[in-house]
Amino acid sequence: MPPAPALSPGDGRLFIIVMIAVLVSLGVAAAVLWLARGLLLDRLADRVVRRFLKDPYRENLWDLAVGMQRIPPPLLLELELRADKGELLERPLGGLRRYSRWEDIAFNPAQLARRPLPPGAQVDTSAVLGPRAARPLHLATPLLVSAMGYGIGVSKAVALALARGAHQAGTAYNAGSGPVVPEILEAGGPVILQYTGGPWNQVPDQLARAAMVEIRLGHGARGALGRLVRPDRLPEEARRRMGAAGHKSLLLEAPLPETENLRTFRELVDRLRHSTGGAPVGIKLVATHHLEHDLLWVLEAGVDVIAIDGSEGGTSETPPILADDFGIPTLYALVRAAALLEAAGVRQRVSLLAGGGLRTPGEFLKALALGADAVYLGTAVIMAATHGQLSKAIPFEPITQLAWASGQLAGRFDPGQGARTVANFLKACTLEMAEAARALGRDSLRAVDRSDLVARTPEAADLLGLPPAWRPPRSRS
Repeated sequence: MPPAPALSPGDGRLFIIVMIAVLVSLGVAAAVLWLARGLLLDRLADRVVRRFLKDPYRENLWDLAVGMQRIPPPLLLELELRADKGELLERPLGGLRRYSRWEDIAFNPAQLARRPLPPGAQVDTSAVLGPRAARPLHLATPLLVSAMGYGIGVSKAVALALARGAHQAGTAYNAGSGPVVPEILEAGGPVILQYTGGPWNQVPDQLARAAMVEIRLGHGARGALGRLVRPDRLPEEARRRMGAAGHKSLLLEAPLPETENLRTFRELVDRLRHSTGGAPVGIKLVATHHLEHDLLWVLEAGVDVIAIDGSEGGTSETPPILADDFGIPTLYALVRAAALLEAAGVRQRVSLLAGGGLRTPGEFLKALALGADAVYLGTAVIMAATHGQLSKAIPFEPITQLAWASGQLAGRFDPGQGARTVANFLKACTLEMAEAARALGRDSLRAVDRSDLVARTPEAADLLGLPPAWRPPRSRS
């Protein structure tokens, strides 16, 4: 029998044998590494457990967890930032705590005592602000986009997205305390201009195009404190429109000098009403414990709209002490304001807006039932605007870097996409409230009132004056 031919380098069998040997070697090596890894992890875990269970408490790693129970991670972060810089700390978005317990209120479904509407029945979702004004503001939904100004707060792209999204949903955008760029006024819908005393908020042709003017005296995340704005933190166009020169900070006054006495306050309201050709003139107030006094004061000035901002309100940045420890909750402020307007006999003349921490269609509709004519939405709308674009920031940067004018990623925000998602959010919330109205047997959101609510807790029944859910209604006989 002839001997088998020797394998040559070009023989395919040699390649196959070599590959099998390599794969077997890699498999053996992987198995060894896996076993070693398992042993190392097991030993490491044993060592950690032994340290936790045997080290004295003062040396124990678990002491860190105890410390974080006493100072939770968000507060620990702020503690570290204060210790690092020794400067005034300013937090984005607003307070960490929610004191308005909207979940303690429930809607009372229609059934037999009152019949629900059939599926698909028409529900009027419209709202009118300043009904006695020469030019009332008519909206398709009572959901307003809260004041988020260009430059001082959001970028120009985000401001355009908010304005266009609001208009696509049939509602108004509040341009905030920053300068108003022409693109916002030309976005195709109503714009609420905020008056802060700065010359950039008093441009005659802009006031003439305003659907409403809001005199800002305070807001939930900052109280009634004024603010100095550093020009170096503003975009170039914003600096130019605000008249910022050099390194001198711009002053946003609050309260305004015109509100120091009733005569000058009335003159301001009349002047703004004339400049807008009869559009509603509103006032924005932070909710204080002197709320009733403040409301009577602004009613004397002849305003058409009052916006109450509770302590859960947000802003671009504010010291945590102002956001967490000042003001009264939105829910309580709304109930008190509605009661005052009713007692003063102006409920049909003066519109009431509520804002500060509102997040869901259920909370929006509860606010309407408790007396608001419309609600302001801020943080929720910012989140909606960034929907589908979060990957441009996360996981290495917060979404505020995408939205704020000073954000490192502001140039990556797509205003067209943002406008679509804002409009979708507002439309979806409006549809959800309309469905809730059908379940209440109401053919209009304006018809939903306190009689549609019950309290789930004794505290809510007492504080809000609502019937308790655990007690049947009194007989009508």
